Amino acid sequence: EDLKWDLKISHPAVSDPTDYKGMPCVIPAESSSSSSSSSSSMRAEFLPFGDLNYLINATKPTVAFIDDIGQSPPAVQAALMQLILARRVNGHRISDKVVFCGATNDTNHMAGVSGLLEPVKSRFSTIIELEVSLDDWCHWALDNDMPPELIAFIRFRPALLSNFKPTRELKNSPCPRTVAAVGHWLNAGIKDLEVFAGAAGEGFATEFIAFLGMYAQLPNLDDVIMNPTTAPVPENPASCYAVISGLARKCTVSNCERVFTYIKRLEKEFEVCCVRDIVRIEKKVTATPTFVTWAIRNGDVLS
Repeated sequence: EDLKWDLKISHPAVSDPTDYKGMPCVIPAESSSSSSSSSSSMRAEFLPFGDLNYLINATKPTVAFIDDIGQSPPAVQAALMQLILARRVNGHRISDKVVFCGATNDTNHMAGVSGLLEPVKSRFSTIIELEVSLDDWCHWALDNDMPPELIAFIRFRPALLSNFKPTRELKNSPCPRTVAAVGHWLNAGIKDLEVFAGAAGEGFATEFIAFLGMYAQLPNLDDVIMNPTTAPVPENPASCYAVISGLARKCTVSNCERVFTYIKRLEKEFEVCCVRDIVRIEKKVTATPTFVTWAIRNGDVLS
């Protein structure tokens, strides 16, 4: 999005090898200059369609993202080989505006991946393993209306954001996707141990339910904002994460001075974390004198 490139996502797991060859058709052959205008012959041709046609005719920078490539059958992977490196298949040339990248689960994820053909792997310039980032997930969570209780809990127990344990049993384990599922249940008003366990595993659910019990005992956030100099300050990290997550959601241009007054009483780690969340949620706060003053004093820790 930042580069304003187009994105074309394909799913070879549901493709056939012939999809990359084109649709067989019989079309009129081009008439030569010596031929009469009324006479023409026919010829057989494979016409590109769908994703292939899009990539051939791309006129602006485009990322061709081949998703779940490891789940595709070997015959489909083989069909992709010439497409990725030679950028040509069955006489059709891919536009120079297109770059290829792909994604797949690993073979130990129990996701139906039997592996990639060696020539397919070597046709990609590099292979990078993506790891879960706490900060990136929290940014995503703030942008996608995840409940503040869940964000606070993950900050308190970051190991539970990615404790993925593939199994043949009918159980889930914590990973960014299943943790987000817990957030959707919580947003729907469901606070149930069994439901949370089904979403992200029994261990996660047990700890999160206990955290929610503690969260309910915190001071009322509206009272904290009304009395920022006298409202009680949490004494343990779990409560601090809970309070700053809630305050970040409630901070506005009109009350930011009170919020900043309160979080200044917390340890610097929690103060900075809260300000970063505020900026993510309500960017207008950055134009206030309160934020500008805070940023000048804390520029070394804000970046």
